[in-house]
Amino acid sequence: MAAPAKIRPATAPVVVTANDLRTGRVVWLGTAGWTGDIAAARVFAPDDAAAALALGQAAERAQLVVGAYTVEVSPGPVPAKFRERLRAAGPSVDAEPRPALQLAS
Repeated sequence: MAAPAKIRPATAPVVVTANDLRTGRVVWLGTAGWTGDIAAARVFAPDDAAAALALGQAAERAQLVVGAYTVEVSPGPVPAKFRERLRAAGPSVDAEPRPALQLAS
Protein backbone atom coordinates (compact mmCIF):
# COMPACT_ATOMS: atom_id res chain seq x y z
CA MET A 1 0.00 0.00 0.00
CA ALA A 2 1.16 3.54 -0.66
CA ALA A 3 2.70 5.68 2.04
CA PRO A 4 0.26 7.76 4.08
CA ALA A 5 -0.69 11.02 2.44
CA LYS A 6 0.96 14.14 3.77
CA ILE A 7 -1.54 16.33 5.55
CA ARG A 8 -1.02 20.05 5.19
CA PRO A 9 -3.45 22.50 6.73
CA ALA A 10 -5.81 23.72 4.04
CA THR A 11 -6.14 27.47 3.58
CA ALA A 12 -8.90 27.29 0.96
CA PRO A 13 -11.82 24.99 0.18
CA VAL A 14 -10.76 21.54 -1.08
CA VAL A 15 -11.97 18.69 -3.26
CA VAL A 16 -10.73 15.11 -3.23
CA THR A 17 -9.15 13.65 -6.36
CA ALA A 18 -7.71 10.25 -7.24
CA ASN A 19 -7.39 7.89 -10.17
CA ASP A 20 -10.01 5.26 -10.92
CA LEU A 21 -8.45 1.90 -10.16
CA ARG A 22 -9.95 0.17 -13.23
CA THR A 23 -9.42 2.80 -15.92
CA GLY A 24 -6.69 5.04 -14.52
CA ARG A 25 -8.79 8.12 -15.29
CA VAL A 26 -8.78 11.14 -13.01
CA VAL A 27 -11.83 11.19 -10.75
CA TRP A 28 -13.22 13.62 -8.19
CA LEU A 29 -15.26 12.77 -5.10
CA GLY A 30 -18.81 13.98 -5.67
CA THR A 31 -21.90 13.89 -3.52
CA ALA A 32 -23.03 10.66 -5.21
CA GLY A 33 -19.66 8.92 -5.53
CA TRP A 34 -16.69 9.37 -7.85
CA THR A 35 -17.08 11.41 -11.03
CA GLY A 36 -14.88 12.41 -13.94
CA ASP A 37 -16.27 15.97 -13.86
CA ILE A 38 -14.71 18.42 -11.41
CA ALA A 39 -17.84 20.58 -11.66
CA ALA A 40 -19.70 17.77 -9.86
CA ALA A 41 -17.05 17.47 -7.13
CA ARG A 42 -18.05 17.92 -3.51
CA VAL A 43 -16.33 20.99 -2.07
CA PHE A 44 -15.19 20.79 1.56
CA ALA A 45 -14.42 23.73 3.85
CA PRO A 46 -10.74 24.08 4.83
CA ASP A 47 -11.54 22.83 8.33
CA ASP A 48 -13.01 19.63 6.85
CA ALA A 49 -9.97 18.78 4.69
CA ALA A 50 -8.84 15.94 6.98
CA ALA A 51 -12.32 14.38 6.92
CA ALA A 52 -12.39 14.75 3.12
CA LEU A 53 -9.04 12.98 2.81
CA ALA A 54 -10.32 10.20 5.08
CA LEU A 55 -13.17 9.60 2.60
CA GLY A 56 -10.65 9.28 -0.21
CA GLN A 57 -8.51 6.90 1.80
CA ALA A 58 -11.57 4.77 2.59
CA ALA A 59 -12.23 4.50 -1.15
CA GLU A 60 -8.61 3.39 -1.62
CA ARG A 61 -9.08 0.63 0.96
CA ALA A 62 -12.26 -0.41 -0.87
CA GLN A 63 -10.12 -0.61 -4.04
CA LEU A 64 -12.20 1.90 -5.96
CA VAL A 65 -9.46 4.49 -6.47
CA VAL A 66 -5.74 4.94 -6.00
CA GLY A 67 -3.71 7.95 -4.89
CA ALA A 68 -6.46 10.00 -3.23
CA TYR A 69 -5.50 13.47 -2.03
CA THR A 70 -7.07 16.87 -1.47
CA VAL A 71 -6.76 19.81 -3.85
CA GLU A 72 -7.35 23.43 -2.90
CA VAL A 73 -9.88 25.11 -5.18
CA SER A 74 -11.45 28.48 -5.84
CA PRO A 75 -15.18 28.85 -6.63
CA GLY A 76 -16.23 26.85 -9.65
CA PRO A 77 -14.50 24.68 -8.43
CA VAL A 78 -11.24 25.58 -10.15
CA PRO A 79 -8.02 23.99 -8.83
CA ALA A 80 -5.50 26.47 -7.47
CA LYS A 81 -2.44 24.70 -8.94
CA PHE A 82 -1.63 24.25 -12.63
CA ARG A 83 -1.06 20.49 -12.26
CA GLU A 84 -4.59 20.00 -10.96
CA ARG A 85 -6.13 22.28 -13.61
CA LEU A 86 -4.42 20.11 -16.24
CA ARG A 87 -5.76 16.92 -14.60
CA ALA A 88 -9.27 18.44 -14.48
CA ALA A 89 -9.13 19.31 -18.20
CA GLY A 90 -8.79 15.67 -19.19
CA PRO A 91 -6.08 13.54 -20.73
CA SER A 92 -3.17 15.46 -22.17
CA VAL A 93 -2.56 12.70 -24.71
CA ASP A 94 -4.86 10.98 -27.17
CA ALA A 95 -6.57 7.85 -25.92
CA GLU A 96 -6.08 6.21 -29.34
CA PRO A 97 -2.61 5.92 -30.83
CA ARG A 98 -1.95 7.93 -33.96
CA PRO A 99 -0.30 6.44 -37.05
CA ALA A 100 3.45 6.86 -37.16
CA LEU A 101 4.63 10.01 -38.92
CA GLN A 102 6.14 9.50 -42.35
CA LEU A 103 9.57 11.08 -42.38
CA ALA A 104 10.93 12.56 -45.60
CA SER A 105 13.87 10.62 -47.08
